[in-house]
Amino acid sequence: MKRLAAVLLLTTACATTAPDEGDPHLWLEGIDDPRALAWVAEQNERTRRELATTPGFEEMRAQALSALGSQSRVPAVAYHGDHLYNLWKDARNPRGVYRRTTLDELRKPSPQWTTVLDIDEMSRRDGKQWVFKGMKCLPPAERQCLVAISPGGGDAVEFREFDSETLRFVDNGFFVPLGKTNVEWIDENTIYIGTDFGAGSLTESGYARMVKVWKRKTPLSSATTIYEASPKSVGASARRIRTEGKVIDIVEESLTAWESKLHVRDGADLRPLALPPTAEIEGGFRGMLVVKLLETWGDFAAGSVVLVDPATMRTQLLVAPTESSIVEDVDISDESILVETLDSVRGRLVRVTADGQRQPVAFPDNGALSVMTMDDDTGDALVKFETFVDPPALYHVSGTTATKILSQQPAFDGSRFEVTQQWTTSKDGTRIPYFMVAPKGLRRDGGNPAHIFSYGGFRNTLAPSYSGSYEQHYGAYGKLWLERGGVFVLANIRGGGEFGPQWHSSVLKENRVKAFEDFEAIAADLVRTGVTSAKHLGIEGRSNGGLLTLATMVRRPDLYGAVISGAPLADMLRYHELLAGASWMGEYGDPRIPAERAFIEAYSPYQKFRADASYPPLFVYASTRDDRVHPGHARKVVARLQALGHDVLYFENVEGGHGGSSTNEQLAYRIALSYAHLWKELR
Repeated sequence: MKRLAAVLLLTTACATTAPDEGDPHLWLEGIDDPRALAWVAEQNERTRRELATTPGFEEMRAQALSALGSQSRVPAVAYHGDHLYNLWKDARNPRGVYRRTTLDELRKPSPQWTTVLDIDEMSRRDGKQWVFKGMKCLPPAERQCLVAISPGGGDAVEFREFDSETLRFVDNGFFVPLGKTNVEWIDENTIYIGTDFGAGSLTESGYARMVKVWKRKTPLSSATTIYEASPKSVGASARRIRTEGKVIDIVEESLTAWESKLHVRDGADLRPLALPPTAEIEGGFRGMLVVKLLETWGDFAAGSVVLVDPATMRTQLLVAPTESSIVEDVDISDESILVETLDSVRGRLVRVTADGQRQPVAFPDNGALSVMTMDDDTGDALVKFETFVDPPALYHVSGTTATKILSQQPAFDGSRFEVTQQWTTSKDGTRIPYFMVAPKGLRRDGGNPAHIFSYGGFRNTLAPSYSGSYEQHYGAYGKLWLERGGVFVLANIRGGGEFGPQWHSSVLKENRVKAFEDFEAIAADLVRTGVTSAKHLGIEGRSNGGLLTLATMVRRPDLYGAVISGAPLADMLRYHELLAGASWMGEYGDPRIPAERAFIEAYSPYQKFRADASYPPLFVYASTRDDRVHPGHARKVVARLQALGHDVLYFENVEGGHGGSSTNEQLAYRIALSYAHLWKELR
């Protein structure tokens, strides 16, 4: 199970201390307050006038939309039973059609798909802007499913039971109203559930505090409580791990973003599982748990993946990190395990068999790969591979053989560009890598427009991508930036997961500033080596990356010519009060504790803005329906900087959740605004 910090669910602010009455922009935290929405509308119109009317904007928007809607793009597929399922968005289905096919059909030049759910039709019928959020099915038949849908794209979802054989929602089946819900199948008539059960049932972070067992044809209010977490924890959940006819029920209380208490449930009994608090259970294999370690445990190094017998605590090493190679992800079937690793931020794949053999699966070099889905019986998998200049391709992996079955048509001419990995040194002496995509024969005269994208937090790895970021843009950046003469840089600063647990943990809490120093070192290196100069250098980040770009803009405004901050955290003295913010205190610290408030206050962008500073032009974007990072952060940044006399543009999409958009059209508009800002300021 991935840590709850990565799935941040909340719909309303959680106020646990008095607001800052001295903040004149506090009113902008009223998400749907009419006055705030009127302010948003004014800002959106100003941004439209300033950016959407610039020369080339409409061409860039059309190019972005063409890439996002390419009929050749690789579908993101997942096995449910014998079928492969996929959500497909295009001009006819802007909200998407959830569809399915078979592997044999997918191999054909024009595969036939069967519609499972038409999200646009559901939206029209229900009078809501539904966004599909996934489907959980009961193994092994996977006929009984729970479909998650969100109005407007936020993290809060509604669950409805669905029959994958009849392709219809089940009359009087399981139904969970909109909320911050986690559900898992126990059997055909029973589920684990954590949701809002009323007063006292949520943590300070807004997650479910209670884990319950809910029986079919009984009211949700009658579900039986099996575990209660502390209100100060992040949340609690449960799941059933199925492995070779054996089931292992795990109950987890996430104490912080990175620490948990784990229990094995045996009947009515809960038994503590003696694993390190940072251990993550990835699944089960041959009756044992597959556990990823984020800290040293006995003879096992941090970053190792081990097998653990939950009854005897007998352990067995599955795979260990090396100096340059770390485990990125683990995918498990009954037959074998696929381990995704990164070797100096380049993707590798290894199959581990039941007898412990480790067999590499050959893929091209200098790219990123991800296992989309595995056949539980055979261990065969569908794996996506891409580079900065080569479009995504889908491979069928059987044993150690990877066979390409389809690929996206190029969105731009990748042969014109050279990809290199560079290294520079941060303030504390740590070597920091970054990838650079530049025209072949680049002139290092300091005149090239350059764009750095980074994140630097929550163990989020940034690997080579045809999108240039962790968002799926299907190569749009190649048309809107590279082919127009720009240089792109992906900064692998600390806080991510590129080099294992320590790469992340080394910048937690009081050390957060080291991530900013890493980023500044890369910017300075681009100037020092003549790739660009400050007036031609633009930077971008989203969410935690939005905090990164705002903080570095405040620290070193002289380094940059333009800044983009998407869905940012900004008011770090109040972030724990807003939506899911309290769940991130394991990452940033607790502003209620004086010692921790002091190191947060030292960089919190919102409080550090000054009228007499010379900040580069800033573009901020967010979503009204973001129930993860409160849009009040972005709104207040813009209002305060404008009040101080600085040049700031703002765009807030009315839906889209933390991703910021629900349709390709919405995303294309925002992408075009971002590049219009960069080109306007960096030429």
